[in-house]
Amino acid sequence: MVTVCETAAEAVDGTEDGATVLVGGFGMAGMPVALVDALVDQGARDLTVVSNNAGNGDTGLAALLAAGRVRKIVCSFPRQHDSWVFDGLYRAGRIELEVVPQGTLAERMRAAGAGIGAFYCPTGVGTPLAEGKETREIDGRTYVLETPIRGDLALVGAHLADRAGNLVYRKTARNFGPVMATAAATTVVQVQRVVDVGSIDPEVVVTPGIYVDRVVAVGPAEVEGVA
Repeated sequence: MVTVCETAAEAVDGTEDGATVLVGGFGMAGMPVALVDALVDQGARDLTVVSNNAGNGDTGLAALLAAGRVRKIVCSFPRQHDSWVFDGLYRAGRIELEVVPQGTLAERMRAAGAGIGAFYCPTGVGTPLAEGKETREIDGRTYVLETPIRGDLALVGAHLADRAGNLVYRKTARNFGPVMATAAATTVVQVQRVVDVGSIDPEVVVTPGIYVDRVVAVGPAEVEGVA
């Protein structure tokens, strides 16, 4: 049963200290900023965050880091020109980092959603990223065993949702949203609009509502049919 929330605060309510939170977005594209800001206000601490980047500028995920709420971040690109919040925390020893190649990151979350126990991947073989992991030679090539990444909470940005939780994304803002939505115990989605069931062509639905627990409209239109 999908809950259509009135506010982002309601959507992230109940997030516990120590939770693993999957945060969508490729940089700021598809970043569920309203939900991340609400999580800052909600106050959960000691979080493990899984995202492609480690925050940009001072908003969104960077704001969560700056608030001191994140114990560890799992990502592909921890540093870019505007990652000064993460950079400062990491250099000061105030945050842990696990670097995961981008394709492997997506596949580890997809594996969690698909019920796959582990998989072999050639990426990272012979590098520090493979240290301590099982390796196996298959058809003359060495692979490293990777395990699924499961979240307690996924924060996802999409374009539209209907009241059953079916999602449509907008172009490259889709990025990690579909795999994250399947990989968490609770999936929370911010959208521009929530429309009636039947308003979205089933052929364009990317994430079925079965994977979605809560949605909140953050665009100017809010929820259709609600004043």
